Amino acid sequence: MLKKTVIRSVWLLIGLVSLLLGILGVFLPLLPTTPFVLLSAFCFSKSSTRMHSWLLNHRIFGQLITDWETHGVIRTKVKVIATCSMLLLVSYPLLFIPFPIWLKVIVVISIVSVLLFIWSRPSKPSDNQVKDPLKL
Repeated sequence: MLKKTVIRSVWLLIGLVSLLLGILGVFLPLLPTTPFVLLSAFCFSKSSTRMHSWLLNHRIFGQLITDWETHGVIRTKVKVIATCSMLLLVSYPLLFIPFPIWLKVIVVISIVSVLLFIWSRPSKPSDNQVKDPLKL
């Protein structure tokens, strides 16, 4: 029983840290919001029904998580917002603030990697994933 409580606590801690990083990712271009929020939802599903339900019903993150958990989908609107915000927030420092080229390369590789992940996900559920409630 103690082992199970410790494991749930670890999942909860990882979920909370991930959610914090996801929220910071809204404001910091190198921290991607979507993967951290999805990781939080996964961790909360293993640790706290209350936190998982809160996240699923969240005004901003709820639909994103539901789309991902149900269909493995990141909607086009979310992809466009993520892409624009990352490119806008990163372009000025990369172009106008002097810092080592190796650091700029790491930033570019990070942004490109995140964008490749986001854009490689489907934008809408496939036809066989969508269940028509009128068809039985």
